[in-house]
Amino acid sequence: MQIKDKVFVITGGARGLGAGMASHLVGLGGQVALIDLEAEQVSQTAEQLVSAGGRCRGYACDITDESQVEATFAQIRADFGGIHGLVNNAGLMRDGMLIKVKDGKLVDKMSYEQWNSVINVNLTGSFLCGREAAGIMAEQGEGGVIVNVSSVSRAGNAGQTNYSATKSGVATLVVSWAKELARYGIRVGGIAPGVIATDMTAQMKPEAIERMLSAVPLRRLGEVAEMAHTLQYIIENDFFTGRIIEMDGGLRI
Repeated sequence: MQIKDKVFVITGGARGLGAGMASHLVGLGGQVALIDLEAEQVSQTAEQLVSAGGRCRGYACDITDESQVEATFAQIRADFGGIHGLVNNAGLMRDGMLIKVKDGKLVDKMSYEQWNSVINVNLTGSFLCGREAAGIMAEQGEGGVIVNVSSVSRAGNAGQTNYSATKSGVATLVVSWAKELARYGIRVGGIAPGVIATDMTAQMKPEAIERMLSAVPLRRLGEVAEMAHTLQYIIENDFFTGRIIEMDGGLRI
């Protein structure tokens, strides 16, 4: 698929990876609809891209709310005249150990809220946005592409029971959707990044980042521009579907 003049929806688009990928697509002539929970920030990011010469709009939406997602995608379709691509990028991290035991006594455990909040944003949000985007693309009859952002943690990582489960989940959605949606000319791919320099990784403890980087052969964080380049490859390669690209500098958890 050529990026120029096509319409792409990016969730979690207010900052970090989402904003970086949006800027890259706009630079290639794409049109971008940014979705984020932070209304003011997503509007500012959209305005910045418009000022740079792109066509972009920001939409405040809670992607865990089915009615909001349905209304937002309908509005994007009306505003842009269609949707050709979706990047399920929105994500939440609330790391913690499953249980903590001290002197033989259980002193802490991952709360249901801690589990459920991450499941709702990362997995349910991706499902709802993917479903709405796929429905619109199928009706248009022009094909399209959906890209789910997974993580190297999809293989399982200590202290990330909730996050790893969701990132494994969105990776399996790639395969399921690719098989289901090919009949409509819709391709589905995924990117499993390692440690990328973003606002989310900035929340991690320094010792956690150092521990992860010690396993990265390239011994550095990935760049947002490198993530955007991977997204471009998936969009433009019309024979790519049902697969995950591990963009992790060789990291293996």
